[in-house]
Amino acid sequence: MPIYTIENTVTGEVAEDQYMSIAAMEALIKDNPHLKQIIGAPALIGGTGDRTRPPDGFKQVLSKIADANPTSGLADTYGGKDHKSSAIRDSLKRVKKKLGPIVE
Repeated sequence: MPIYTIENTVTGEVAEDQYMSIAAMEALIKDNPHLKQIIGAPALIGGTGDRTRPPDGFKQVLSKIADANPTSGLADTYGGKDHKSSAIRDSLKRVKKKLGPIVE
């Protein structure tokens, strides 16, 4: 059975978490015209948290952005793993450490 949120339009009181069948909710609303159902977004619970992996196609987009911006934090994670890309990032990190933040 679903959970409903029902508001009393006369008093403004909101009764949350009304656990009943849809037929019982429709009968309650029909018999009490001062009550109305508040329809909100469903509370979906799922997934593994905020540390989900992006799809492979999006990883390609992130790697292109990282290659174009070697001083970004994205470059460390998604940038090219070849020797040349790593050397560019390392040299930029040394310059950034020595001179301060690099303005792009």
